[in-house]
Amino acid sequence: MNRLSHLVSLVVFAATAAALAQHPQTIMGTLSTHDAQINGGMQVRGEQADLLSNDSITAFGHTAPITLTRGGQVLVCSTSQFHLLRTGSENALLFGLDRGALELHGPVDVHDILITPDIRFSLEDAGTAQSPKTYDLSLRVTPSGDTCVQNAGVNAPVLILADPFSSTTYRLIPGQHVLFEHGSLREVVDNERSNCGCPAEAPPRPSPPPSAPTHSPQPPAQASSRLLPSRTPPPTARPTPRSTPTSATPPASPNPPRTHLPHHRQPRRLGLHNTPANPSRPPLHRPRH
Repeated sequence: MNRLSHLVSLVVFAATAAALAQHPQTIMGTLSTHDAQINGGMQVRGEQADLLSNDSITAFGHTAPITLTRGGQVLVCSTSQFHLLRTGSENALLFGLDRGALELHGPVDVHDILITPDIRFSLEDAGTAQSPKTYDLSLRVTPSGDTCVQNAGVNAPVLILADPFSSTTYRLIPGQHVLFEHGSLREVVDNERSNCGCPAEAPPRPSPPPSAPTHSPQPPAQASSRLLPSRTPPPTARPTPRSTPTSATPPASPNPPRTHLPHHRQPRRLGLHNTPANPSRPPLHRPRH
């Protein structure tokens, strides 16, 4: 119900701004198209979008900075939804935060208005020409409606917070850091410690170093020998054991081949009955007993 009323309030403010703005349209601020999705009156120049009227900005996955033409800057935190409109005065602006968080830095205008789904902010005064007020304001709205406000700086303006559906108000002085539970001005944590603005973003990852040129791998022994001389002593040559001399004669075969001699050299077996006769000696006759 609160978000619906917030959207209705935005439509009313947009209609009021259109009716009161009789002067030619001027640029409210500039935003990079790489940082957020933008809807509304704008003109695009390359990668920059000039915000003209009734613009809705939804930040991408990082903070989207808006440079204001009148001076100063609005930081729309990651994934937050923000609205920027005119309030009828030449430099006065309406800042609307639907969800997420924002930070507002720079000079103020006494006719500035800032709204959330549950709270309407206005300025008590803008200071003097000798001592002007400046914004150093952080604001965060959670899904449950908790609204964190940090009005930092000694030159911050005094803000008057009002409930659009009742007469409840709250006066926020410079340096005050509070939390309104569920967006109620009656449930105030006056010593809030949590950060109300954009969270610190992680630094970008360094790009990997360029890959070294590939070379054909070398064996470890060759690679080490090229870098440093080897300190390992050369291997000592081991003495070769002396072999036992062997005869050049091949071993005898178990079945030696038979040698055939000529017929006239054939050996003859000698015995008592085949003793060759000697013609020069008579044969011996042994006496019989």
